[in-house]
Amino acid sequence: MSIKIAWALAATIGAGIAMSPPAQAKPELVEISENYSPGTIVVKTGERRLYFILGYGQAMRYPVGVGKAGREWAGTTKIDGKYIKPAWSPPDAVRRDKPNLPEVIAGGSPRNPMGVAAMTLAGGEYAIHGTNVPNSVGGYVSYGCIRMLNDDITDLYQRVSVGTKVTVTQ
Repeated sequence: MSIKIAWALAATIGAGIAMSPPAQAKPELVEISENYSPGTIVVKTGERRLYFILGYGQAMRYPVGVGKAGREWAGTTKIDGKYIKPAWSPPDAVRRDKPNLPEVIAGGSPRNPMGVAAMTLAGGEYAIHGTNVPNSVGGYVSYGCIRMLNDDITDLYQRVSVGTKVTVTQ
């Protein structure tokens, strides 16, 4: 993966979080009343949940970490890349807050905030990715990325393709 892709992988490393017990990797099959097309990813940041819409009023629901105050966003985009064990280069916003970070953290490193997989989102600023800090899932913790448990991103990664629609709501 090129360094150019890395800008899309903004995340917080080692964020301190006060929250309820850590989320457990286990997507749930749930009913959903909103009318989204099957195959759509819907992130509800207020719930800190991601829904993969199956159709017929059902979705797979996953716990997620979302953007911290001042880093949250909402809108509709698409997955524009899928990567297993991606390398990560801190984007400018992260580098300003943490200037001592290395230029690149190798994929597979326990210090890499992307975890086991990442799916970049069109527009270049954000990704849906795993984490090597499982206690961060369920909180307002990132620079705008959607953070999942490694087992959950592995499950979702297998269900979606490049071009999958992603809607993020408050």
